[in-house]
Amino acid sequence: MKTETTNYNVIDEIEESPQILSRRQLMWRKFKRNKLGVIGGIVVILFYLMVIFGGFISPYTLEQKDYSHITAPPRMIHIFDEDGLTAPFVYGYKASMDPETLQRMYELDKNQKCYIDFLHKGEEYKFMGLFKTNLHLFGVNEGQIYLLGTDENGGDLLTHIILGGRVSLSISLLGPLISLIIGSILGTVSGYVGGVVDNIIQRVIEFFKSFPRIPLWLTLAAALPAHWSSLRIYIGIVVILAFLGWTGLARMVRGKIMSLREEDFVAAAVASGSTGWWIVRKHLIPNAMSQLIVSATLSIPSMILGEASLSFLGLGIRAPMTSWGVLLQEAQNVRSIALHPWLFTPALFIIVAILVFNFLGDGLRDAADPFSS
Repeated sequence: MKTETTNYNVIDEIEESPQILSRRQLMWRKFKRNKLGVIGGIVVILFYLMVIFGGFISPYTLEQKDYSHITAPPRMIHIFDEDGLTAPFVYGYKASMDPETLQRMYELDKNQKCYIDFLHKGEEYKFMGLFKTNLHLFGVNEGQIYLLGTDENGGDLLTHIILGGRVSLSISLLGPLISLIIGSILGTVSGYVGGVVDNIIQRVIEFFKSFPRIPLWLTLAAALPAHWSSLRIYIGIVVILAFLGWTGLARMVRGKIMSLREEDFVAAAVASGSTGWWIVRKHLIPNAMSQLIVSATLSIPSMILGEASLSFLGLGIRAPMTSWGVLLQEAQNVRSIALHPWLFTPALFIIVAILVFNFLGDGLRDAADPFSS
């Protein structure tokens, strides 16, 4: 009887003992408590899924133009008609010319119902760049389905936004990645070696930071040869945007490494005969990795803005490529926005992308220090 009581007491003590969590588990628990960070992460994932499967999701291709429906307004999806509930459809367009402004006007043509065909077979494209297919998520067999309207060349704006997001969002990843590599290497060397090497690297950083960012971006982008292919221009824009992005990251890494090298575990590694490269690779970089990821995430919005600004001014991505900044070129003046406000839709995607990346970065920054209140 006494033995059973003792066993029960041991079990109760085990059940009541505090749960031991790793640093990664603590970071994940704290990140989940940040609602905006979680929402930002979900929306970011949805953005990248949208552009990865963009050819399938979009009803048309970039090459398809409808010159009979230039700057046509958006159309809503309807599931009710005069007879009640029905299959999803959009109304057709009835085009006319304004006798005073000579602008093309569009009205709903309720006599033309364009029923939406899911898993529609339309124009052929390369699925994820791997194989050719003509299967789209949705489309119409007769008429048109321009849910966000068309641009000044008769292209479907929804298609251009989805496929243009591939360029904008990929640049926003590649730019910070290059900055992360350069900043991590130089910051680590500067913080761990110190002395003359540290002074040289810091003076180089100050030299680069002394240039105003936007004018330097414009100058470098304007220097790209006009005869370059779209792929070369794309790579050039990535390099230009990453050109100044590494300086702040390098200083952050330097400060973190300088604080870590004074820790006891680093002194123990040195006393045991470990080489400097082994200490950096096994101790310093892993302990600074969370701050590196946070800094890289928080730099993504500036990359998105940088690409959009250069492309908007005609110094960035060029045809046949498209991006959110290129699409905004058609909304450069007040008159265009007043007559065709849907041309400003790419700006909304840019705004949302910047907000959700900032939400995600703030959530990761808080989670990187799970012991703070």
